[in-house]
Amino acid sequence: MKGTELIGWSSSFILVLTIAKQIHKQWREGKSENVSKWLFIGQMAASLGFLVYSWLVSNWVFVVTNFAMLLSALIGLCIVIHHRKREQGKPHLNEMES
Repeated sequence: MKGTELIGWSSSFILVLTIAKQIHKQWREGKSENVSKWLFIGQMAASLGFLVYSWLVSNWVFVVTNFAMLLSALIGLCIVIHHRKREQGKPHLNEMES
């Protein structure tokens, strides 16, 4: 493996690890306050475009990275949707006080 590839793979690993950690924290805390579903939708669109581009130019570091980012965005979006649906089922504070 060349030095340039090592830099690419290492950077890819760090990026995917940090995103995975954030998504895990979001799931573990059981809430997605102030997290926009559009963040994940935009990330999926961009990652898909970069994935196709990376495939076409045969850049395997970015093919793998963007595939992992696409999956992380999908998981993040599913978590946000799950949390929002769960929150809709809870009674509001005013209803609980009555």
